[in-house]
Amino acid sequence: MANDTNASWKTTVIISTSPQCDEPSQILLAQQHRIRRSDNILSSSFVFPLSGTAFLLVTLEEFSAKLENTELFERIEKFMEVHRNSFLLLQAPVYGKREWDIFSSVQNRFLGCNLRVMPVHSTADVVKGMLIIAKATSKPNVENLREQMSLACAHIVDHSPVWGMLQEIHVHLSS
Repeated sequence: MANDTNASWKTTVIISTSPQCDEPSQILLAQQHRIRRSDNILSSSFVFPLSGTAFLLVTLEEFSAKLENTELFERIEKFMEVHRNSFLLLQAPVYGKREWDIFSSVQNRFLGCNLRVMPVHSTADVVKGMLIIAKATSKPNVENLREQMSLACAHIVDHSPVWGMLQEIHVHLSS
């Protein structure tokens, strides 16, 4: 169902010229998104300007056995400095103990930062995840979502038996 909504929504994506972005780029092109290649953005990154989100794709093979790849961590830190709303996509075909250890290590290292870490298995998962987040955070959609959330909260408050009971208690206490 999410694929249907993403197929009808079109956006512009700025993609780094690194080879790692070629396959996701082809999928985005097939879905008729506008692709702009750039050497000016960090390698393996995707930027959705209309939603203000950016994604950095990292394969788990890029991590050393001891999880001390300082060059990779510096690249992630630079990515976070440049992009306020940033997501790190950790791609592995299967998530076993080593993959979850890497995932946990990355989350712990960047705990409290504006980086959100997402495990993905395939290129299709990479594209699907990026599009869902970018669409949900793009201007008209985020405003509609806020309005729907506000209406839902108002409905819950208006029809909540707990809220009615609290109002009755407040009336009895003030009398």
